[in-house]
Amino acid sequence: MIKINLLPHREVKRRQKQAAFVALLALGGILGVAVVLAVGGYNARRISIQGERNLVLKGANAELDKKIGAIKALKEEIEALKARQQAVEDLQGDRNQPVYLLDELVRQTPDGVYLKNFKQDGQRVTLQGYAQSQERVAELLRNLSGNSPWLERPDLTEVRAATLAQNRTARKVVEFTLAVHIKRAREADEPAKGTPGAKSS
Repeated sequence: MIKINLLPHREVKRRQKQAAFVALLALGGILGVAVVLAVGGYNARRISIQGERNLVLKGANAELDKKIGAIKALKEEIEALKARQQAVEDLQGDRNQPVYLLDELVRQTPDGVYLKNFKQDGQRVTLQGYAQSQERVAELLRNLSGNSPWLERPDLTEVRAATLAQNRTARKVVEFTLAVHIKRAREADEPAKGTPGAKSS
């Protein structure tokens, strides 16, 4: 005997397949949301840790910047103190410059040279005088440029023939003007130590 199923079995299977599809979609959606939440949470945690590290580094950099600024200010203060100390030492040394200048002029001026005037402007001294000949002027220049521990860089600015009147007689001489620089005590200290006999030459 042949059995015939008159129920709508195709419709039932279609509904079952639709229900299974919906269930799979729901399960896939739940799994996707779970994965997204897990990855997002992991990333958020890593970002939070990195943010904390960045804050620590920023704090350390700020501390280093403060220390660098303090060191820079300290260096500037040290340089200012050194400059002040050097200025005081120069002032103390400059008090004796007239003594050194006169002593060296006496030592370095050769016979036959007569100084009539000298003027100091800072470290530059202008000398004016008479000499028996131009050779005497050249000798004075040599003495000032090589033999003096306190005087340096002589520069002859003018030399001319002149007549020097003495009582009733007139004598022909050479009138000259030269400039020379006087060293500070700290500048003359090293050469003086290296050549102890320089002053007595």
